[in-house]
Order: sequence, then C-alpha cells, then structure tokens
Amino acid sequence: MNIELRSASGRHPAAPAAAPPALRALDLHVAAGEQAAVIGPSGAGKTTLLHLMACALAPAAGSIELDGRNPWRLPRRELQRLRGRLFLAPQVPPLPPRQRVVTAVLAGRLPRIGLWQALRSLFYPIGIAQADAALARFDMADKLFARVDRLSGGERQRVGLARGLLSEAQLLLVDEPLSALDPARSGQALDTLTQWARESGATLVATLHDVPLALQHFPRIIGLRDGSLAFDLPTAQVTPALLRELYAQEPAQAGVLDEGPVAAAPVVMHCR
Repeated sequence: MNIELRSASGRHPAAPAAAPPALRALDLHVAAGEQAAVIGPSGAGKTTLLHLMACALAPAAGSIELDGRNPWRLPRRELQRLRGRLFLAPQVPPLPPRQRVVTAVLAGRLPRIGLWQALRSLFYPIGIAQADAALARFDMADKLFARVDRLSGGERQRVGLARGLLSEAQLLLVDEPLSALDPARSGQALDTLTQWARESGATLVATLHDVPLALQHFPRIIGLRDGSLAFDLPTAQVTPALLRELYAQEPAQAGVLDEGPVAAAPVVMHCR
C-alpha cells in the first residue's frame, strides 16, 4: 500500500482537543512494499504518525492518501473496506484476559470473513493450523490454547504480532513491538515481521526505541523530533552525528552509536 502525507498535522489520540499537534506539517511518502523504521525521542509524534496512517486519526491539518485515496473523503463503507486492508499493532495489544491465544490470533482475520464465520469462531476456532503457524514464527506455538491472562507481557506482544500476520494486511503498522521483549526475542520478532512483509509484498512501518535494531533490520530510517521530520534516509546514510542531534535531550540513547560507523541493513539473499 502506498502512503502519502502532505503537510499533515495530528494530535496524539489521548490528547485533549485544545492540545498542540504532536505532529506538524509533515510531508512523507512511503511506497508500496517499502519497509521503514520511525525513530525519535519520546513525544516526537511517532505514535500519532502511525494512527494517521491507520485511518484511526483524522489529520488536524493537511492530508493523507492511501493508494491515492483520501480515506476521510470516502463513504463510510469504503473507509471500512480500506481499514480492512491494513493492520495496526499497538504497543499493548488489546487482548481480552480470558480469551484463548488461538482466538486472539485468529481475530486478525475478522475483516476478511463473514459475520457467521466470526460468530462460529467464538465457539470453535476456524483456522487453527494457520494460527499455529503464525505463532510458530514467533516461537509461541506451545501457547496456542493458553489463556491470554496466563501470558507474560512479552508473550502478549508476540501474540499481537502473530495476529498481524494472519490479517494478510497490505499495510502493517507496528508501534514499539519490542518494549517487553529481551534482545534475542526482539531480533527474532523483527526478522519475522520483515520477512513476512517481503513474502507478502506488504508495506511495513514500525516505530522503535531501539536504534541499533532499527538500523540492523530496516533499509530506511525516518527520524522525528518535536513533531517534525528530522531526517528521512537510507540506513547507510544515518550517521552517529545525526543520531546525537536527534536524541540531544536523551543522552543515554544518543550515546548508543557514538563510536564507529552505523551498520547498514543486511542484504537479503534468496537461495534457489
């Protein structure tokens, strides 16, 4: 899915109407099939950007287009169809505590199945094999029939990501997917997401606080600061100096890459 923002401004979803925009006059283009990581200090507007892209938040000014269409000018039914082609994975997945993991993962298919199938799935899940395969990609297959309230925070995050794979969305928007994961699981999760996006041809945009992982797994880095675009560059062109300037008010984060060159995203090789 192609994304085009023109002078787009937006307020954080939880902000009052009188609050200043968290994102201001942003111009940004993400082509269909691209993979980009959005980084920046807390309060930079990263979550607001994802909500604009997800059609969950209307721009306060400017415009956004998805595949050449302004979602806020579409009839309600067409807007719902458009939303069905994308998936937003929040930092804390909205998973009902008493729900089984298999049902939570299969909920990713709801926009593509009929009402009868959705109701039937509440009593007997349809597509157990697909849910199991999606969970296996995050090393979670053993939790297929576990209850959500028995999972750790990191396991819940991985269930939310597995749900995204089953959505078959053309635009996958992931907000801080690694906050509850250890370093090994974080790398595995990003490997899975980026590989799935390549396999399916989906556009992938992820907000990340872990700068080294963003640089390692994504070919394009978008830096936000104070609601504005600080830089939008291929990974190889993101220098330690740019990162220090981006995180000037967060010395601990800015110092992560103080020494040595910034590593470019790895080249993907396919064996036949």
